[in-house]
Formats: sequence, C-alpha cells, structure tokens
Amino acid sequence: MMSEELERVLVRLTEPDNAVIQQATAELKQAFKDPAIIPALCAVMTGSQNPQVRQSAAVMLRMRVRKHWKKISPDHRESLKAVVLQALQQETEHTVRHSLSQLSAVLVKHETPDRWPALLTLLNQSTKSNNPQDRQVGLLLLSKVVGSNPEPFKPHYKELLQLLGTVLQDLDNPTALYYCILTLTSITTYTGTEEMNLVRSLIPKLLIALKRLIQADQDQASEAMEVLDELMESEVSIIVPHIAEIVRFCLEISADVSLSDSLRVKALSCIAVLIRLKNKAVLKHKLLQPILQVVFPILSAAPPPGEEDPEDEENDTEGDSENPKHFAVQVIDTMALHMPPEKLFNQLMPFTQACLSSENPYERKGGLMCMAVLAEGCADHIRTKMLSSMLQTVCSSLSDNNQVVRSAALFALGQFSEHLQPDVSKFHAELMPLLHGYLSAVNQTKIGHMTKAFYALENFLENLGQEIEPYLPTLMETMLSALNNAENFKLKELAVSAIGAIANAAKEMLLPYFTPIIESLKGFLTDTREEMRALQTQALDTLSVLARTVGKDAFSPLAAECVQLGLNLTDAVDDPDLRRCTYSLFSAVSEVSPDCLTPHLTSITTVMLLSLRSTEGVTTHLEEDKQFVLLDDDDDDDEEGDAILDEEEEETEVDDSDVAGFSVENAYIDEKEDACDSLGEIAFNTGVAFQPFLESSFQQVFELCDFPHEDVRRAAFGAMGQFCRAQHKVWKENPTEANHQALHKLLQVVLPCFLEAVRQDRERQVVMAVLESMNAVIKSCQGEALQAPGILTEISNAIKDVLKKKTVCQDVGGDEADDDEQQAEYDAMLQEFAGEGIPVLASAVPAETFYPHLNDLLPLIMSKAKSSCSEADRSFSVGTIGETLHSLVGVDGGRAVAGRLSNRLLPLLVAGVRDSDAEVRNNSVYALGALAQAAGPIVASDYPVMLSLFSNLLSKESDLRVIDNLCAALCRMIMSHVEGVPLEQVFPALVARLPLKEDMEENKTIYSCLTFLYSHNPVLVVSQLRPIISAAAHLLGMKDVDNETQNSLLMLLRGLAQHHTQEFQSAVMSLPDEQRNKMTIAVTQS
Repeated sequence: MMSEELERVLVRLTEPDNAVIQQATAELKQAFKDPAIIPALCAVMTGSQNPQVRQSAAVMLRMRVRKHWKKISPDHRESLKAVVLQALQQETEHTVRHSLSQLSAVLVKHETPDRWPALLTLLNQSTKSNNPQDRQVGLLLLSKVVGSNPEPFKPHYKELLQLLGTVLQDLDNPTALYYCILTLTSITTYTGTEEMNLVRSLIPKLLIALKRLIQADQDQASEAMEVLDELMESEVSIIVPHIAEIVRFCLEISADVSLSDSLRVKALSCIAVLIRLKNKAVLKHKLLQPILQVVFPILSAAPPPGEEDPEDEENDTEGDSENPKHFAVQVIDTMALHMPPEKLFNQLMPFTQACLSSENPYERKGGLMCMAVLAEGCADHIRTKMLSSMLQTVCSSLSDNNQVVRSAALFALGQFSEHLQPDVSKFHAELMPLLHGYLSAVNQTKIGHMTKAFYALENFLENLGQEIEPYLPTLMETMLSALNNAENFKLKELAVSAIGAIANAAKEMLLPYFTPIIESLKGFLTDTREEMRALQTQALDTLSVLARTVGKDAFSPLAAECVQLGLNLTDAVDDPDLRRCTYSLFSAVSEVSPDCLTPHLTSITTVMLLSLRSTEGVTTHLEEDKQFVLLDDDDDDDEEGDAILDEEEEETEVDDSDVAGFSVENAYIDEKEDACDSLGEIAFNTGVAFQPFLESSFQQVFELCDFPHEDVRRAAFGAMGQFCRAQHKVWKENPTEANHQALHKLLQVVLPCFLEAVRQDRERQVVMAVLESMNAVIKSCQGEALQAPGILTEISNAIKDVLKKKTVCQDVGGDEADDDEQQAEYDAMLQEFAGEGIPVLASAVPAETFYPHLNDLLPLIMSKAKSSCSEADRSFSVGTIGETLHSLVGVDGGRAVAGRLSNRLLPLLVAGVRDSDAEVRNNSVYALGALAQAAGPIVASDYPVMLSLFSNLLSKESDLRVIDNLCAALCRMIMSHVEGVPLEQVFPALVARLPLKEDMEENKTIYSCLTFLYSHNPVLVVSQLRPIISAAAHLLGMKDVDNETQNSLLMLLRGLAQHHTQEFQSAVMSLPDEQRNKMTIAVTQS
C-alpha cells in the first residue's frame, strides 16, 4: 500500500460512520503486515495536506515503535529518526507537533540521547533561537523527550538547568514557560548533589514564572505547580532557603478567590507539605501567623448563594472534594500533627474563638471544624489543659439553630471521642442524653445529618467500656428496631455499625441481645442484591467485632458458619471492600476458634495473596486513552484493526512517558492493608497449620515494604513481625532443628528490614508501627531474636537515633538548631515507641550484655525528666526507667546492674515522686519499687529515704492509682529485702489501704507479699486479719483479677482458716452477708 492509498484509508478513519471506520481498520490491519508501512507512514506524516491525517500517522508510528521496535529494520529506524526531526521543523499545527514530540520521546527510549546526536543539535538550536515560535517547539520537544526519559539525559543536566534558567525569564512567552517548568519537574527527582545549587538558584525565577503563567493560563499553571511538590518530595533542602518566599507565593494564590479551585488547592496543599516537612523553619521564619490569616477566611467562607458545602449536601458521597475549604482545614490538621501544641495554640486560638462567637453560621462551623482537626495531633495538650471548655463549646453547638453548625459539632464530638480518650468518656452523663436525643428523631432527620450523629455516637460508645451499662437497653432497642424496620438501607448500615461500637464497650454484657443481632446479620449476608453491598460490608465488620468481644463460648458455635459465609461472599462478589471485611472476619475467627479456619486455609490464603499481588485500582494513565481506542496489533492475532482515531476527541495535552502517572483507589489500598493485617494474625493464631503457607505469604508481604502508600507499608511491617512470632511459637511447640533454622532465616531478613525502615521511611506512622512490631518480635522471641552478630548493637543504635531525632521522618537536616524542648505530640509519641524497646531488650539478654547499650541510652531517657519537659515526656522518662528496672528483675546479672545504676537513678525518681502530675508520681513510685525489687540488699542503705518519702506521700496523696502503686512498691521492698522494712509500722498502714481501687494488676504483687509474710512472720499477718479478710472478700471471683492471683489468694485464706481458725472465723463474721457466704464457700471448697 503506497502513501496515497494509506492517506485515503486514514481519511476514512475520521469519518463519522462506523461501517466506514471498520472497513478502513481492516485494511490498515492488512497494511501493517508489510514492513514498508514505516516509510509509507513517514511519507504521509510529512506530506499530507490534512493535519488530522498527519497526526494519525505520527500516532501510529509511535505505537509501532513502542510495541515493535525489534521488528523495525535498522534502515527504517535511521530514516524515521531523520524524518521526525524534519517534520517537527516544518510542522505548523500544534496538535501534530505534540504527536511528533511524543514519537521522538518513544524513539529516545530505544535509542538513548547519545545515539541520536541530531536530536540534541535540534534541541540546542531551537531552544536558543531568536524566533519565539521555534523556542516554543524546541521546549515542547524537550519537555516530551526529557519527561519520558529523565535518566538518560543526566549527563546533560548542567546545560539543561542553565538553559531552563534563561527560559524562565522569557516572561512574554507563557507557553515556553509551561514546557520549561514541565521539564524541570521531570528531572528534579534525578538531580544529584552537584546540580543542587543550580536548582536552588532557579527558585526565585520559578516563582515569578509561575505568577506569569497564572495570568496567562490557569490550567497550565495548575499543572506546572507540581514542580513545587517534586522539589519538596525529592530534595526539600533545595527549598529551605526560599521557604518564606514560597509560602508567601502560595498564600497569595490561596487567598485569591478569582482563581480556579484547582490552583488554590495546589497552593494550600503545598503549604501543608511544607509544614509537614519543615515545621521548624516555618516557625522560625514567623510564617504561622500569616498562614493562619489566609487559611481562616477560606475555611469559614460561606458557599456561593444557593449552594451548600459538599459535606453538608444530603447525598454527600464520602469523597474528599477538591475544594479550597477542605484543604484549608487540612492545613490546620497538618499543623496540629507537626507543630508543638503550645506554640500553635497561642496563635491559633484567637482565630478560633473569633469564629465561634460570630453571628455567621459558616464562621461558627469553621471554628468547630478547626477544633475537630486539632484533636488528633494535640491530644495530650487538649486533654490536660482545655478539655472541659472545648467540650462545653461543642455541646452548646449541638443545639445551635443552624444545621450546618450542628453537623460540624457532631463531627467535632466524633473526633474528640476518637482521640481524647480516656478523658472524654468521663463526660458521658452530659453527652449521652444529647446524642440519644438525636437518635430518637432517627426517622424524621435527613439521613446525611443522621450519618454524622452516628459517627459521633459510635466513637463515643466504643471507648465507654463498663460505663455503657446503664445506656445499653435503650441503645439496643433503638438499634434493633432500626435493623428490623428501617426502610432505608443506609440507616440499617449505620445501626449495624453502631452495634459493633457498642460491642467493643459492652463485651459480654451484649449477650442478651446476641441472638437477634446474629439473625439480622445473617439475613443481610445471604442476600445477593447489588444494593445490599454496603450493608453486607458493615455486617461483616460488626460480625468480626462480635467474634472478638462476646466471648468464646457464645461465638465458637457460629465460627465455622461465619467462615463459610465469608468464603461464599468472596466467591460470589467482586468487591474490594467486601473482601477486606471477610479478611478481618477470618482473623477474628482465628482468635476465637482457629480450628474452624484450618480446613479452609488453602482457599483463604489464595484469595488474600491475590489481593496483595493485585495491581487493580492502581491505574496507569496511558495517554492514548484520551484519543484512541487501542487494539493491539500483534501480527498473529485476528483482532480487527489497529488504532482508530476517535472522532470526537481533539488532541489534548497529556503528558506521555507511556505512563503519565498512577492513581490509586482507596478501596484497593484498604484491601491490601487489611489482607496484610489479617494474614499476620491468622499465621500467629493457627500456628502449625499455617506452615505450608508461611513462605509464600511472607514473600508477598515482603514485597509491599516499599509500596507507595504508607498504610500498606505499615501493615506489611506489622505482618512480617507476626510471621516471626508465628514461627517462634511453632518452634517452641515443636523444637526441631528445621523449625529453628526457619525462625532464624526469617529474623535475618526481617530485623534488618525493620532497622532500615526506622532510619529511612519518611512517614512517622510507619516508623512507629515498625518499632512496635520489632518490640513485639523481641518480646516473643527473646534472646533468639538477638543471636545474629551485631544485631543488639544495631537495634540499640536505631533506638538512639530516634531519641536523638536523627531519622529521615524526624525532619533532619536544614539549618534549624533543635535545642527547643517543645515538639509536636506525634514526634514525642515516636520517641516513646523507641523508648519502649529499651525494657524489651533488657529482658531478652543477660544484664551484662545489655549494660553498655543501656549506659548509652539512659542519659537520653533521663534528659526527658527535667521539670521543663512536658508531663507526657516526664511520665515517659520515669515510666521507661521503671519498666527497664522491672526487666532486670528477671535476667541473669540483673541485680548487680540495677545496683550499679541506683545512684544515678535515685535522685531522679525521688524528684518524680514529688511531681505535680499524678501520672509522673505514679510511674516514679512504680520505678522505685522496681529498683528495690531488682537491686535488693544492694540498695539497703537507700531504704530509709524511700520509706520516709512513701510515708509522706501516703498521708497526702489523693490519686487512687498512685496509692495502689505505693502499696505495691512497699510490697516489692518487703519481698526484696524484708530486713530493711520496719514492718510493725509499715504493714498496718499498707493493709489499711486495701483493696486496690484502680490498678488491679498489682493485686498479684500484694498477695504474693502477703503469702511471703505469712510464711515469714505469721503473727504479724494474723494481727491484721480483719482488714486483710475484708480486702480479700472484694477480690474473690472478680473479673479483673487473673487466675494465678485468685489461686494464691485462696491458698493463703485456706492456710489461715486451718491454722488460725478462731481469729479467721471472727474476721469472717464481721463481713456483710453476701461476702461472708462467698468467703465461706471459697475456703471450704477443695
């Protein structure tokens, strides 16, 4: 087929007649079997008078080159390279130039820039030409070939950057600026240190160019703004010297309501990223106030007349809308997560207060939204300093006369309930009637508003614990009636979800309602109608919660049926959310009755591994989708046609490096995350049965450690830790050599992987999860985890790096000296996760082995106990010291090491006992008891000081938990070195404080001590028999007390009853009836 004939076929492809197009496609299909198609297309591309045909020829050549480069002969390749450059120079139509540039980009992919010198020459000439049109074409070509192949151009970066610096000043040619900035964006990620300074010097010019582009073309400007994201994400240090200019530039755009939403959103999100990456620099340059001045008017603006904010619309789909208001709130959210609360609140609260007291409902809403998003990042600050005043505001807003404000108040209450525990729950008497008032109007209220009421209610209920009891009957009546009667599927879904929250708090108290709940849920799960999907997802979720909360006895009979329900659903329905919830159900069942899962492990792991492997929901944006229906043209297949030009679509600006980017759907991210979490838990709970699947599961999870989305990485690290613990458990139960080797093989991969993530991952949440997972592995595997040479040192060093803020996620580098004690709460939390590793390591190896590392780590922990540090830091410091001393109690050589540390630690702990904060006092008391227990007679000379400190505290302490811990600390002193304690004075004072009121775990210590004293000095114990029996009566059969403690208590009581019958009887007689009967039965039962 010669070029004229080919041209005729291509013209027919553009006709609006399907039959004609199909015929033309079939002819093309034939033509492509002839290698001469390449020169023929070249001739059409340069010779046709019809721009659409020239463009089609260029696109077809590009697809040919992209897919069948190997089939193109060397001569054809060379002529193609020459023709495309010739065509570019003579072409007048922009759309065709665009396609020619993309064809060049694909050629460069195969040919590398250095094997195509003519291209470099043309780029050089055209971009430096005096003719603005030539420059534009040259820059278009440059942006395409470099954008598709940034790395091969690396040797030319220096010249490139100099060129771009010149072009950025060409302010009269906005199109040139646009292509120039796209080129800069594509090479930013690959610039090395030597080009850094060049890039840094471009920033001021870049900002001016962006301003010019905004005036010329907002869509292009919005795309060009991504250069700032690239600069921040790949090398934030380039930006730091210019941070104030960049923030001011972004604020200008954000505040300008005449600009497009997408531009303003880009600017606001850029500010949020800078706060996340460089909050210290933002504070140092005094940018907080100017940011707040711009952000507040945006977040409290009223929507255009006749419209509502997306979240207030009745059919709000949960998607985050790309609107400036939403992003303005996110800026505040980011501040809360990354700035020290004191500094933030001083400047933020006046703005918030002004909003809340405004006449304008949208300003009141803005103030509430702001309070709501502060809760996560500044939780401790709010809990300890301003909770009741903030709750007061929210409660009064719940009865505001404007629904927009009421909705925002519900959102705020939901956020508070989620993040400000346990303190918020203490206000249940005030809050529950308000929330219940909303529910009683359940059928009259718009469902959109109802959704917000349920959100607040669920978060509040979930954390109520035992306190939920008085509200249960009314709550369950409301929920069950919604399940059975509501017409509206959404309402049923909300009720099912709320039942899950109620179960989390009520646990076994939910049993009376268990049967009707299960019947309803089963009904939903066997209905296959499409509109049931969301309800089924929620039903599975709630079923998982029930499995974990109502107790084994109630749930086990249903376990097998639940597994079958889950498997049937995954077979019948292809939906990522549904699969995700079945995985959670499987892992919940594995906790209650692992045997029910065992027969199905093959099918369960198969589905889950598919979820991990799947790239579904990760869409690669291919540029053809815009213009062509692509039918692949492999020579041996019979699909009709090759590429059909899509009539309606004009050639649009789409970046093409074959793939112009990825977008990820959240449902698939959540599915991967839950698949990891569940696999880890199932592996641990099913033990030996999971062995055949361990290796393949591990491989898949391991590959997700560098997944782009942080939630998936977090879950992958968690699962890897679970696999190690699972293998350890299997080896403990079957101590074969093979099992032992398998464990070490896992540990040798996992621990180094963890340490790398702690140092290198950019997200704090991921690093916290890694530290938590690593601590759990070491806790389970103990010394086994630390066998590899050097691993103990490496883990200790990683902990040290976090405590010294030297890891990537802690915003290292930059020019800010960090001598400031104030930090964001999440940064402090990260250090707490690292600190928790110290007692874990201390209990896993002999004390002498760990001592040199402990010696390095202790000063970093002790420095947080200074009075200038926050309560949370002081509490963490003495808490970590206490747990570490407690660990030394159980390891070889622990006593000597504890004795060696005592002089350093004692003054700090004594100061802690006198602290103004109850939690610090509590942890200090515990630590002193642990020191006495670990060091014993070595610290005998310190006993008098400790005892007088404790006796002084006991006389004035009002916090019940501190008193409980004081009793336990005295018991530890007694058992560790009884000769050092004047029992005649101490023992009666101790017994008078029983039973324990808050810290039930310490009952174990108390009753071990009583047992010890009874064998050591029975007369003393009998002299205090009445208070002892009275305290013991409280404890019998209590749920919070473990079996071991119950048993040692019974042994003690039976001993007393047998050997001191008369005193025992008279002490029992003084008990109230019910307790007396309980005591008599307990002692007489054998």
